[in-house]
Amino acid sequence: MFGMVRPCRHRLGESLTAQWMAHLCGLCLALRGDHGQLARIVTNYDGLLVSVLTEAQTGLATGASSGVGRRTAGPCPLRGMRTASVAHGEGARLAAAV
Repeated sequence: MFGMVRPCRHRLGESLTAQWMAHLCGLCLALRGDHGQLARIVTNYDGLLVSVLTEAQTGLATGASSGVGRRTAGPCPLRGMRTASVAHGEGARLAAAV
């Protein structure tokens, strides 16, 4: 990962770290879906912040439903071949466009 913004994992706690990773995986999947497999190499924390802020502003983290939010993704080598809940929707797609 590259970029200026870095998560402080020892201060985030387990819940916020899981949310951060959900946005990271969602950004990677949105990049693949919108721009192709090769675009995944530009996944970075700076673009990820757009997804986090978009979700915070729309209230999706608090449970408001507008057809977006989280979904379960399949196994990924970067997650140790585990499935995960990932962010998807307009926030992840906006971050992928950035």
